[in-house]
Amino acid sequence: MTVREQKDQTIWLDENYPDAVRIIDQRVLPFAYREMTVDSVEGMAEAILTMAVRGAGCIGVSAGFGMYLAALEARGLNSAEADGHLRASADKLLATRPTATNLSWAVALQLNALSGIENESERVQKARAIATEILDDDVSSCRRIGEIGLELIRDLHIKHGRRINILTHCNAGWLAFVKHGSATAPIYAAQDAGIPIHVFIGESRPRNQGALTAWELNGAGIEHTYLVDSAVGHIIQHGEVDIVFVGADRVSMNGDAANKIGTYLRALAARESNVPFYVNFPSSTLDPNSRNGMTEIEIEERPQTEVTHVSSVVDGKSVAARVLDASSPARNPAFDVTPHEMITSLITERGLCDANPMALAEMFPDYVAKAS
Repeated sequence: MTVREQKDQTIWLDENYPDAVRIIDQRVLPFAYREMTVDSVEGMAEAILTMAVRGAGCIGVSAGFGMYLAALEARGLNSAEADGHLRASADKLLATRPTATNLSWAVALQLNALSGIENESERVQKARAIATEILDDDVSSCRRIGEIGLELIRDLHIKHGRRINILTHCNAGWLAFVKHGSATAPIYAAQDAGIPIHVFIGESRPRNQGALTAWELNGAGIEHTYLVDSAVGHIIQHGEVDIVFVGADRVSMNGDAANKIGTYLRALAARESNVPFYVNFPSSTLDPNSRNGMTEIEIEERPQTEVTHVSSVVDGKSVAARVLDASSPARNPAFDVTPHEMITSLITERGLCDANPMALAEMFPDYVAKAS
């Protein structure tokens, strides 16, 4: 079964039971496709924490719907109790994953919109409307990123007159958002435009999320090759990559970008070989309160077991096999930060933006204004 025969987005309201949210359970991909129902704030927090939903955009949309579930749970409470439940729910969602700014952005948007609404029916309707707005904004932003990135691929195709080789990292595809993705949006747009492309995908250990990108591209019929992470520098060095597109989980106002661990190494290799390196993200990923990503972006440390074990499916059953002696410790930083001077340009739904404070302030004056 291909991707196109399955649900074409990561999260949606259940048509038969609008008090619940449906998601694609990404923990079983790429070996199986499974949808699941989330009908509580606790369930949504667990889904985010365990990475049933993952990726900056998808986490943000999930948090928005988590606050909708909180509004549903607050029915029957008096105004003060409802307000307390919403704030407690917000704290629970915010505690799940610290690096992706989309999560805190979506929660703050909901809290601000719901503040002062005493009628429970009105509160629920408002929370649902805001969650839907966050979802729709994610879709339209990623579509626009694809249109902008397409022109970069088109220019390379005209220049070289051949297939364009694209490198991406981790999964910043539609699985990480709602539709289109950020890093993959130009790839899908190029395919639709009939431009011949080939995509290199690193495995993105320790969780092998590059396999999710391979699953996406395979379902879309896009030519691609999967590599071990340590091979990426070699193919860049030998001229096999024309352009790099990566996503981001948080971008500071000086242009530093936090993304899946290993992104910095790809940026180093790309700069050394004069390969353009683009960071694609919707503006909800921009952190107005971070002036220096290298010192101010919190890097999530995940469990050692993700490094010491590998997960797979054997005879239809999920298994985890140890790859390191039990006496050896491991570290598992989930993200790294690529300094702004190593980034060719940022691609947002507002356009191409140089990765420096002046350019970001010019393109995002509203973010400068709301910085605390």
